[in-house]
Amino acid sequence: MLLLTGWCQAAEPASGTTAAEPMILVDRIVAAIDEDPIFLSDVERIIGLGLAEPAAGETGDQLRRRVLDGLVDQRLRFHEVERYDFGPLPLEQVESRLEEIRARFPDRQAFAARLAELSLTEAGLRYLLTRQLRVLIYVEERLKPRVFVDPEDVRDYYDRVLRPRAALEGVELPPLQDKRQEIRQILRDLRLNEQIEIWTEELRLEAEIVDHLDRPPRALPPVARRF
Repeated sequence: MLLLTGWCQAAEPASGTTAAEPMILVDRIVAAIDEDPIFLSDVERIIGLGLAEPAAGETGDQLRRRVLDGLVDQRLRFHEVERYDFGPLPLEQVESRLEEIRARFPDRQAFAARLAELSLTEAGLRYLLTRQLRVLIYVEERLKPRVFVDPEDVRDYYDRVLRPRAALEGVELPPLQDKRQEIRQILRDLRLNEQIEIWTEELRLEAEIVDHLDRPPRALPPVARRF
């Protein structure tokens, strides 16, 4: 494979080809984070494996934009997490996540066929899942301890959110003591997501991010015959 002009990947001509034969675009870089490239194939793999599906009314281009934005954030987190040693990751966690993805397909043959279409092996997918799980460990160990929910927060959510919702739907709202644990978990999840967003935004400010997705691919150079 030959990397061209910093963001196109093209098939190299076979020996003996003539200069009149054009090069064929195989892949292209759609973003780079601190010179670490994200390829269009990375975006297409997320979509092809069913890990991102179009929302109502969302076009293919809009879906690819959303997926790329997520991959940029993910790559920023990867770079940060790789600075820390969390020890070996339990293999069963990786295999469990792999099985969740495999279960999206009718059988193993269909799964293997889709991986082949996406130029991805199971080993490559395991590597990606391992990196994602390391980010989750980082979040659990370094960000989750920053999340606090006190009793007043729980009562406020009960009165401000659940009570009006129950009235609107015409249902009876269970007493606060019966909803306390559920509310606490909801608030923990919301605040943890806020911490992740703050962390990611800090990483964005520190990184050099180049986005090529909406730019038209540059023309490939002519093939020069090799002697």
